[in-house]
Order: sequence, then C-alpha cells, then structure tokens
Amino acid sequence: MGIGSSSQRRVFRWLSTMIAVSDLRRIARARLKDAEVLQQAKRYDGAVYLCGYAVEIALKARTCRALKWPGYPSTRADFEGYFSFRTHDLDTLLHLSASEAKVKAGHLAEWSIVAAWDPSTRYRTIGSASQQDAADMITATRTLLAAL
Repeated sequence: MGIGSSSQRRVFRWLSTMIAVSDLRRIARARLKDAEVLQQAKRYDGAVYLCGYAVEIALKARTCRALKWPGYPSTRADFEGYFSFRTHDLDTLLHLSASEAKVKAGHLAEWSIVAAWDPSTRYRTIGSASQQDAADMITATRTLLAAL
C-alpha cells in the first residue's frame, strides 16, 4: 500500500532521511574518542575541533528528544521550514535542545569552554590550540555529553 497525499509523502521522505537519535549519540561519542586520540598524538587543533562537533551532535540529539522527533534532518530539503535548526551555533542549539537552564546551572564552566568553539576553527593556524586547550575542551566535552 502506498502513501496517499503529497503531505504524507513529504513526511515519509523527511522521516526516512533523518539521522536517528541513537546514531547521533553514537557519533557524538565517537567524535570525542577521535579527539582523545588526536590529543594523545599531540594534534591539539584537531582535538579541539572535533570536540565542538561532538557537542553539536549531542545537542542535536537532545533537541530531537525534546521535540519527540525520531531523528535530525540531514538534507537541505529536510530543513525546509526548519531553517533555525540548520546551524552549527552551539548557543542556538543549546536553546533548541531545551537543556539551556540545566546546562548553564550545573555545567557553566564546561559550557563556557565549549561555547567558544565554532566551525571556523578548522581554518586556524596549526598550533593555535595548546595541550591545555585540548585537555580542557575534552574534559568539558565529556562532562557535557554525559549531561545531555
């Protein structure tokens, strides 16, 4: 039996291309592990960069739970009508996740470390992040992933 109306087809297409919440959580943990490996290899810039994405992905998973979505949109078409969700801005994602009060009340120090991240860190000069920067970012990320 097929899906009838065009709106039903649109919803089905949207649901079928979403990234499942369980996959998002798994990806976030994997990015943190990748950052730890990079830290051990003294690749501090990469470690910091991946931590930001780990938190971003965890926030997107938390947003899905808050909105009772089965997953997060993954294609440009999926974001139609949901453009505020198509962001890498951690403050925006924290707000959308419905976890802002909890995170800022219980983990403000960690949030302050992570919130300084943005995707443009990939363009920073090699050596911009120190060993301590990477250690702080990894510790903060680990704490925030557990809280989210």
